[in-house]
Parts: sequence; C-alpha cells; structure tokens
Amino acid sequence: MTTTENPTAHDSGNAATDKFKSERVSADTSTERAAAIYRDVLDAFKEIVHKHEVTYDEYRVLKQWMIDVGEYGEWPLWLDVFVEHEIEDVNYSRNSLAGTKGSIEGPYYVAGSPKLASKCTMPMREQDAACTPLVFSGQVTDLEGNGLTGATVELWHADEEGYYSQFAPGIPEWNLRGTIECDDEGHYEITTLQPAPYQIPNDGPTGWFIKSYGGHPWRPAHLHLMVKAPGRLPITTQLYFKGGEWVETDVATAVKPELILDPQQGEDGKNHVSYNFALDPEA
Repeated sequence: MTTTENPTAHDSGNAATDKFKSERVSADTSTERAAAIYRDVLDAFKEIVHKHEVTYDEYRVLKQWMIDVGEYGEWPLWLDVFVEHEIEDVNYSRNSLAGTKGSIEGPYYVAGSPKLASKCTMPMREQDAACTPLVFSGQVTDLEGNGLTGATVELWHADEEGYYSQFAPGIPEWNLRGTIECDDEGHYEITTLQPAPYQIPNDGPTGWFIKSYGGHPWRPAHLHLMVKAPGRLPITTQLYFKGGEWVETDVATAVKPELILDPQQGEDGKNHVSYNFALDPEA
C-alpha cells in the first residue's frame, strides 16, 4: 500500500508487482513447447533489429528502459496494457467459445472481495455516492438463455478520479469491490457509480514508452467483472459505455463491440443499464 498523498506510477506499479509476486504462478508447459515459444520470440526480435537497423544507442536505451520498468514495479502494468488482450483473444478463439466475450483482467484485481446479495449497493465512500449513480442489472445464463443457480458476479472498478482501492492511498480496502451472489435464476441488480475514463500510471517507464511513440495513456470508463457458475467456464471481462471518451482508442486495445453498455437515465435520476452473461459449459 502506498503512503504518499497522491499515487504515482512507481507506487501503484510496486503495489501491483507485490500482489503478483505474492500469488506465484506456474504453467504446465513442456520443454519442447517452451523451446518453440522462446525461439519464436527471439526470431521475432532479431527480425525487428535487422528490419530497423537498430543502433547501439537505441539498444542501450532499451536495456535501461527494461531495468527501469522492473525497478518501478511496472511489468504487470505494461504487460497487461500491451500484451494481455492478445492472450485473451487467442484463448477465446482456441477454445471455440460461444458465450459472452471476455476482456483483459488488468493489474488491479484482488481476490476475496466481500460477498453481497443479488440486489445490493457496492461498498463506497460518501464522496463516491455523490457521483452519477449507475444501476447495473442482468442475468447469468447458459448458452440457451436459462438462468443459472449459484452464479456470482464479481465486480470491481475505479472511483471517479480513476483510482482503485488497494492501489492508491486513502481509499477503504474494499471500496467499489464486491462479489454479488445472484438469485436462484441468476439475476442481479447492483447500484454503484458510473466510472470515468482515467489515465494509466504514466509518470514512469510505461508512460515514457507511450510518449516515445506519440501515444496516449487513457483508458475509457469501464467495469471489471468476473462471472462464475457451477459447471460453467468462468469469464473475466470489462464493460464500456457507448459514446464514451477513448472507447475508440483505448490504450489497452481491449474494447469489443459486444461489451459496450448504453445506460439510460431513469425517473429516479439514476442511470440504468442491463447486461446478461452467457457462460459456456465446462469441457
């Protein structure tokens, strides 16, 4: 957890790296498959070097930048922004899935969020409650549209200033994080705030990388979700907002047409939107 008044790329990057390191992961990858992947990575890099006739100065800049990314703790950020969408896409296609489209998890997921009822309000501060309220409802179903018993919708998103709880100072631990236990037919209704677009941490090497090619560090407003049900493949996805700023030019290139919401203001003054999740059966 950071201790500075305002979070920085260094602080949030280290928080993401510490979380990732604490989980420790492994993959059941054969020696032959690993060798094939490594060869292709190096061959692709060699091709780039020769194609662009990379100079020694440019090579030294690359080494220094890679060292900086590690020292700032930004590898989870950089990889999730620039690589994860490709990993997600190839796994969806490889498995010939037919359910709701997935999207990137990003570096700010935290397991174990508080369990909430099927009709609930997300944990939030008084200042969050003053933002534009969003009533987000729907149903978790199978591929035929039948509601699923035992379904859960795990939701997390940034506050109006673009900060995530547990990755910025002064925010309660589970702010805008919760695991909603749907009713017996998979229905849920969640009251939260409508998030705003935000810049990914960009005062460190990830930001320097973006500036080097004239890009921008903005992500469109979005909700993160992890949806599960017994006997079904879980999905991790993000939902965006129609007409929102940066939807067409998301720095993480994670927006998909099927994942765009179109909230409408109700008579109660709140924005309302419905979205159903269809889950594929387990193999």
